[in-house]
Amino acid sequence: MTISTLKWTIDLYHQAVEAGVFNAVPVELLNGELVEMSPEGVPHAGLSDSSSRYLQRLLGERAIVRVGHPITLRNHSEPEPDLAIVQPLEEVYKNEHHPYLENIFWVIEYSNSSLQKDLEIKSKIYAEAKIAKYWVINLKTRELIVFRDPMNGEYRSQVTLTSGVICPLSFPEVEIEVARLIR
Repeated sequence: MTISTLKWTIDLYHQAVEAGVFNAVPVELLNGELVEMSPEGVPHAGLSDSSSRYLQRLLGERAIVRVGHPITLRNHSEPEPDLAIVQPLEEVYKNEHHPYLENIFWVIEYSNSSLQKDLEIKSKIYAEAKIAKYWVINLKTRELIVFRDPMNGEYRSQVTLTSGVICPLSFPEVEIEVARLIR
């Protein structure tokens, strides 16, 4: 006996969200499948909030730092990264659609209980979508893992940082203190 599962499209997922189907359970759409989101612990919520304010101050009007909101990707995925640094198209995001791939500078996930999902599943989804930069903050070890150079559904470059300064490829003049993101 063969069991087949229903693959969700982004349109069907949006209809279900609008109808309130998922109000009781936080989910995100990953590769056409509904994946339950882990609850945020105190360090997760606190660090992602303070990092969003810090990055927004550094980036000014050049970008918007969205906190825990969906991004719409072409691979039947609509993840909700902890932080998405996107083009400043506020009216579009209010009235038309979530940021699309071409609107995204980079995404950041804060990971504790979701570390395996963020390093294995989400990294592949983001690489397959060709998101140029994906950062994971490992809350267990207080490290920033920087993924770059997506090719064939994998990131070819991975660097782990615990201190120093990083300049995002999209904004090479902006210096981000790693410690401000991880502590």
